[in-house]
Amino acid sequence: MQNPAIGFIGLGLMGGNMVECLQTNGIEPVVMNRSEAPVAAAVARGARRAKTGREMASECDIIMLCVTTSDVVEGLMYGDDGILAGIKDGTVVIDFGTSIPASTRKIGADLAAKGAGMIDAPLGRTPAHAKDGLLNIMAAGDEQTYEKVLPVLNILGENVFYLGALGAGHTTKLINNFMGMTTVTAMSQAFAVADRAGVDRQQLYDIMSAGPSNSPFMQFCKKYAVDDVSDLGFSIANANKDLGYFLEMVKDLGTRSEIAEGTSHNLQAAIDAGMSDGNVPEIFDYFKDLKG
Repeated sequence: MQNPAIGFIGLGLMGGNMVECLQTNGIEPVVMNRSEAPVAAAVARGARRAKTGREMASECDIIMLCVTTSDVVEGLMYGDDGILAGIKDGTVVIDFGTSIPASTRKIGADLAAKGAGMIDAPLGRTPAHAKDGLLNIMAAGDEQTYEKVLPVLNILGENVFYLGALGAGHTTKLINNFMGMTTVTAMSQAFAVADRAGVDRQQLYDIMSAGPSNSPFMQFCKKYAVDDVSDLGFSIANANKDLGYFLEMVKDLGTRSEIAEGTSHNLQAAIDAGMSDGNVPEIFDYFKDLKG
């Protein structure tokens, strides 16, 4: 694609910074978001706004989605004002969110029936990386379609991985988040148990971090449990949403994950305790106060 017209839906912490990155690199997208403030900020920098997915699809060659759930993605795609209603032949939809692979493949088939393509491209790293074009991008879909949008993905990502058939990106992201959120949950409980046992949390960190348990996730957990700094930037509610998607995916594969079930149980318990908006390492507080 030469100078494609780009649409972007979902200007939250990650999406808003991705739009700013595009604009820094000379691309002025058409934008849409449920709340007005980030749209107004993007428009002030030169973007244009769309009122509906259909309107955006009629104008754009690439439509980027960075929204919260598969239900939101499907809501944007279908209906009289949805993206599919206005999609043009050759347009490519890129889903940067964390979605259920089965839903992604269904949407991809519906787009293909109209001559359009789809790439699932979930993200790694943080909103700060998004602003600087330093994301990790796990892209999947038809290889020719991927090659069409790769120049734009390279603007947004430092590391762009091609993973094969549509849905492989979301599958990989769910596996990654299962591992990450289970690790954070286990490490947070380790600090909480140490606290109950009278073991100094800093000393526990010094010992664990000197061995193979050390990892960036341990640093996030230590920052909260020892230093009282919460900066992972991923909420307990979002973590549990992703664990739910992972469990749905493994069920579709004819198996189950008892470990993920346990992690989801703990995350849900923290949500029920009013901690849904807290960053995942803050589950330490739930474990610290948990009664037997």
